[in-house]
Amino acid sequence: MQQLVARADRRLFLKRLGATLVVAPAFAPLGAHAAPLEAETFALVADAGANQSRALQAAVDTAAGEGRPLLLPAGTLHARDLTLPDGLTLQGVRGRSRLAAWQDGPVAQISGARAVTVNDVDFAGATDEDRGLIEVEGSAGIGLYRCAFLDGAGTGLLARDSQVVVDDCTFSGLGDAAIHSMDGRGLAVTGCRIRDCGNAGIRIWRSTIGEDPTIIANNDIRNIDWQGGGNGQNGNGINIFRASGVIVSANRMFDCAFSAVRLNAARNTQVSDNICLTSGEVAIFSEFEFSGSVIANNIVDGAAGGISITNLDRGGQLAVCSGNIVRNIAPFSSVNPDVSPYGIYAEAETVITGNTVENVPGRAIAAGYGPFLRNVVISGNMVRKADIGIAVSVVDGTGAVHIANNLLAEILDHKVAGLAWDDVVEPDLLANAGRFANVSVSG
Repeated sequence: MQQLVARADRRLFLKRLGATLVVAPAFAPLGAHAAPLEAETFALVADAGANQSRALQAAVDTAAGEGRPLLLPAGTLHARDLTLPDGLTLQGVRGRSRLAAWQDGPVAQISGARAVTVNDVDFAGATDEDRGLIEVEGSAGIGLYRCAFLDGAGTGLLARDSQVVVDDCTFSGLGDAAIHSMDGRGLAVTGCRIRDCGNAGIRIWRSTIGEDPTIIANNDIRNIDWQGGGNGQNGNGINIFRASGVIVSANRMFDCAFSAVRLNAARNTQVSDNICLTSGEVAIFSEFEFSGSVIANNIVDGAAGGISITNLDRGGQLAVCSGNIVRNIAPFSSVNPDVSPYGIYAEAETVITGNTVENVPGRAIAAGYGPFLRNVVISGNMVRKADIGIAVSVVDGTGAVHIANNLLAEILDHKVAGLAWDDVVEPDLLANAGRFANVSVSG
């Protein structure tokens, strides 16, 4: 009876696959019009518990060479260092087809390809901390759809110099990161679920500052640790390093040890419409040599610092911080004791406008630290329940700051204060702004 049911399921699966290929030919992968090739043809046996790399390699090579999709059976096949060739379409049974690592090393690699598509396949179990379950290098047109990357000691997807689409995939139990891209040509990571990673959710890094038109949207990222230590290079839901032109939009990020989104030396980056809950350090961080950050319409609820736009001393400048809700800031950070509580902080060529900041046991909005302040506008914000509503550096050598039309309610100590480093030297900056050449107020 079970065999009859299995055969019926297989016939139904093939029927649906054929219907899909007929209905949507414009989006069909390479080889989709050819008759599918079944893995069992190559004596591949699911759940055999043996290394079947040689037979599986023969199957993918034949399928790609003949321009036919390769259908994997339900169950687990063990393999190591498979090469997925150009033109391959690999199709599994969602949630049931698994390629598990045989010993260490990656399960599969793609190199120099122009079109490889993998649908409904789970990858699991690699034990090498420095490798990925799938590794892609020097390739474009790579698509991973409805796949899972599970329980590897290293990274789920490791990509170098490549363009990859990752859609509706699951990443869980990975020792390093879900996705790491180095010197990428642009990734699209959409609709994915990322859980329980040792050091990062998604990392988009470059060896030097350059264009990387990556889009990271509509993903759910939770429980990111910082097992590798450090002061911010680990523990981030999304980390952009030296990559320009990246869009981070409409993601949900929970319980990241450091930041939900961390931009380091990133240029022309948009961070918008994200939900960032319970970050261990600064929820959204734009730091070091950044330039051209737009941080807009995000929700930050629970962090040691809400949004930080910093490092004028390293060339960090030019940002818009608007329309964000920042609330429930913690009195200290358990991972970085140097962070004092604040809602929004900025240093150079930044407009802070239209934000709502609430419940901050410190500075709700702060501009500059010591001499590190230049051309900041703080206008049209609503602040409620904070020790200091707006804090502005007024030491010698600071640049201009303009404060206008903000609503400050239920402020415990000072509504608008002038600071010399950490000390309040002017408790009522609105009344006494004329004492400081760098400060102007209106409204």
